[in-house]
Amino acid sequence: METVDYTLLGLTTFIFAAWCFNWSLHIVSLIYGKWKFNRKLNPAVPLEELPGVSIIKPLLGVDPHLFENLESYFNIKYPQYELLFCIQDEMDAAIMIVQSLLKKYPNIDAKVFVGGKPVGINPKINNMISGYKAAKYDLVLISDSAIYISEDAVLDMVLTLTENTGLVHQMPYACTRKGFASHMEKIFFGTQHAKMYLVANLLGINCATGMSSLMRKEVIEEAGGLSHYSQYLAEDFFLAETFLKKGWKVRIAHQTAKQNSGTYSMPYLYTRLTRWAKLRTAMVPSLIFWEPVSQCLVLGVMNALSMSYLFNWTASVIFLVHCLIWFLFDYILIKVLEKGPLPFSKFEFLVGWIINEVTYFCVIIRSHWDSTIVWRTKRFRLRWGGIVEELHTKQTV
Repeated sequence: METVDYTLLGLTTFIFAAWCFNWSLHIVSLIYGKWKFNRKLNPAVPLEELPGVSIIKPLLGVDPHLFENLESYFNIKYPQYELLFCIQDEMDAAIMIVQSLLKKYPNIDAKVFVGGKPVGINPKINNMISGYKAAKYDLVLISDSAIYISEDAVLDMVLTLTENTGLVHQMPYACTRKGFASHMEKIFFGTQHAKMYLVANLLGINCATGMSSLMRKEVIEEAGGLSHYSQYLAEDFFLAETFLKKGWKVRIAHQTAKQNSGTYSMPYLYTRLTRWAKLRTAMVPSLIFWEPVSQCLVLGVMNALSMSYLFNWTASVIFLVHCLIWFLFDYILIKVLEKGPLPFSKFEFLVGWIINEVTYFCVIIRSHWDSTIVWRTKRFRLRWGGIVEELHTKQTV
């Protein structure tokens, strides 16, 4: 055989092996997800002996579901916890909603911190730092304003925080809301995102998100305190990295983080996905290569051409079978997370799945186009390693 033939044989064999490996990830995510999200832990000690939890809620602005989301935290079934609401701007309307809930639930241990402190670049940490320093329990749960929590979610997270576990995070999913944009959120977080999230956690790879994370405060203090992470936008990744480096386990809970934002749309979703893609590749540069080729359509085309060369099979048929099986596996996985029938028809899922698979490659390309990140009302320039610097708009007189 000539050199070109050997090269093609090696390349096509490698692609075929990568394709087989990717299917193993599908199978592992289904088995692990089915096991993880159908377990219910029972405490080994009386509930009163469980450690207390300080729940930090950073707030910015008001959306139609904010009251509902915050009220869910006043109805948690857990013996010892406190709510620490952190609001940066004293004119923020979220203060009125929090105050109304404090009056409605006077027996709940809750406090409001207004103003924050400028300890670094990250505006979320600047907002939370006062509440964090005032936390009276060693277990700290950081939970975003758009998260709706189940009554037993804190109990589940505490029971998951075993002796050798330092951080427990809930895998992001989405509540059922009206409109196709809500369906698209469910489809993304329940298929493509869920598969990689579950496998990464099972293999001990850092995949933690800061939407809903319970952690040991003493470990954070040993690393320099929460303010140490204010140099990063993706503080959740670096917090989890600290625990892993110190020998602690990082685990996912048995319930998902239920995103229930009242402000959502297709452009808003893709803006979030693009921002996250930028942060991921800045922190883990190898994803620049691996993430695109792990997508259904890209991997399907590559494998169809490879199998056509190796086995002389029809490439178009291989590609269509690949997409069909991928679709079926994703459908099973999202039903595992939903724990029942989906809130939309199979046809709507098919349309949303196709849109997600076709457009996500564009999200990846777009994320490499510009290193600037717009978050809330501020703009940042992202550097390798995840460190950012704030960009200030020049004003003319």
